[in-house]
Amino acid sequence: MEELKYTLDTFEGPLDLLLTLIKKNKVSIWDIPIVEITDQYLEAIDGIEKSRLDDTSEFIVMASQLLYIKSKMLLPKDEEEEDEEDPREELARRLYEYKKFKEASLEMRKSEFSSKFMVFREEEPIKFPVPEYTRHHELSELADAFNSIYQRRIRRAKPEKRAFSGIVGREKVSVDDMVEKICKVLHRRNRVVFSSLFSEEDSRPEMIATFLAVLEMIKLRRIRADYDENRREFIISSGKDLMVS
Repeated sequence: MEELKYTLDTFEGPLDLLLTLIKKNKVSIWDIPIVEITDQYLEAIDGIEKSRLDDTSEFIVMASQLLYIKSKMLLPKDEEEEDEEDPREELARRLYEYKKFKEASLEMRKSEFSSKFMVFREEEPIKFPVPEYTRHHELSELADAFNSIYQRRIRRAKPEKRAFSGIVGREKVSVDDMVEKICKVLHRRNRVVFSSLFSEEDSRPEMIATFLAVLEMIKLRRIRADYDENRREFIISSGKDLMVS
């Protein structure tokens, strides 16, 4: 018989070694030549070092099972034992199941790195938390900002049609109306530049009413005013209690 030269480290277990021997002998799992296979198996595990006994104990257990089956096959049977199950049957079933799983794992390994069988998670937008604005501003700073806007508007404004309205009566502008106007602006855009709340056509009473509306809404926490260092302007944003009628 050809000398067998196997390294047990290359096998995943005793069933793997047995399957290799059966394939080498070109025999069926269901009709194992138990005498030859047992001899080859014992030769393959011959010389196991005692220091590796823990790692190879499964191989030794299988060797004892093979010797038991071999002895059962060699002993003469009486009439009562003729109908007993073939002692190789249980081993054949175990080998068959092992072979199926091994072949399945090899097929899966082929497609392990194939993108065809990969599932990728869709990209998700990264949401960066908006840092809490902690700087405290005095009311005078917002008033100065309003005064600056007002003075620029006065210098660039055309003569108002209502320039002589004082003769017949003063223009009345409701602060509540300006509050509603600001709410509608912030409903469309959560953050706006303070100066954008004033238009070129606004009269002085309208500008003052708008500024008073801003102060009132800040007081009621319906809006907040944060200073943008880059723009050098106040940014008005929606507060928790912003309501649009």
